[in-house]
Amino acid sequence: MFKSLSLKVIIFGFIFTFFSSFGQSFFLGIFNPSIRNELSITHGQFGSIYASATLLSSFILIWLGKKIDDINIIKFSFLVILLLAFSCFFFSIISSIPLLFIAIFLMRFSGQGMMSHTATTTISRYFTKSRGKALSTGWFGLSTAEFILPVLMIYLLAITNWKNIWISASIIIIILLPLTTYFLVKNLNFDSRENSDDNEFNEDKIKHWKRFEVIKDYRFYIVCANMLAMPSIATGTFVYQSFILSSKNWGPYVIAQSFMAYSILSVITLFFSGFLIDKFTSRKLLVYMNIPLLLAVLVLIFFDSHISSFFFLGLIGITNGLCNVLGSSTWAEIYGVRYIGSIKALTTALMVFATAFGTALFGILIDAGFSIEQISMFSGIYIFVSIFSLFLIRKRINPLII
Repeated sequence: MFKSLSLKVIIFGFIFTFFSSFGQSFFLGIFNPSIRNELSITHGQFGSIYASATLLSSFILIWLGKKIDDINIIKFSFLVILLLAFSCFFFSIISSIPLLFIAIFLMRFSGQGMMSHTATTTISRYFTKSRGKALSTGWFGLSTAEFILPVLMIYLLAITNWKNIWISASIIIIILLPLTTYFLVKNLNFDSRENSDDNEFNEDKIKHWKRFEVIKDYRFYIVCANMLAMPSIATGTFVYQSFILSSKNWGPYVIAQSFMAYSILSVITLFFSGFLIDKFTSRKLLVYMNIPLLLAVLVLIFFDSHISSFFFLGLIGITNGLCNVLGSSTWAEIYGVRYIGSIKALTTALMVFATAFGTALFGILIDAGFSIEQISMFSGIYIFVSIFSLFLIRKRINPLII
């Protein structure tokens, strides 16, 4: 399906999305109880620290993320790898609230932000006719991590101190990633592109939007409202999974086990979404993206059985699979790829901001005494409104041909 260089680009994306998991909320949320116990802080306090650190990372990502348009990809990748390795090590020395803030900022910026940004921008720029399949295959890395790591971390936390896990992660990153990255993308440059002779249209003939033009386009904000639903709501549930467990009277391992359903359905969705995007375009599929997420919050509202956890996370997994691919390919389709690094830096920063907002809001509502069912109801209203707004403009989400 993919030629040699194309395959290397996809493997590069797979590895980077896998290791972005160290900065993702599903992974950091596993260490929430250990950190709160060590520092004697509440859910709301942890959420506020997490949100403010994440918010700071989103602002910095807007400016540093766009440098991928100017710096050779191999150099850019090495800088990101070094930052991630240092961030993991720093996370192991948390002993106070200020250090917790810095550690979360570093992990969110380097892991969730720069690692995923590097992977998706590189794939989006290189591929044209197979962009959907390439992005979906690259995102298998994160899905693989989501399948393996939650249960593995629960096991490791039972036999060793949580700080030892982060030291080990830092060592693995600094040993493994530089060599594999050099091998995979050493021959890649800004002019490397997939052959697109039989593409639906020549992407050189569409308008390539600059970032300042994009932020003046009303369609951008409606699409963003849909794109940001998944990270904001899913992050809240991942970070406060211990609150959901106690609220629903589920066992301590239920959500960790349910992540397998989340990961499996993410992978299945990723597999099919790539083919669907290349056949129908991202623009036509976008309106369906958050429907499973809406069903997921309805499950959390109306059902208490521990079995419902598998349906809840499974449905989120479907939206996650769609969102991962659509979140990169949609911008390339609408606004072109010439300035995609700059645009993706903005949208990735907004995604990181959404996770900060979701975390803070969930923490505030939990400390204020709101139940998980009430919080899910608010989430459902937001999802419905964003889907409906997108439905109204669905026929106007097209590239500008010049």
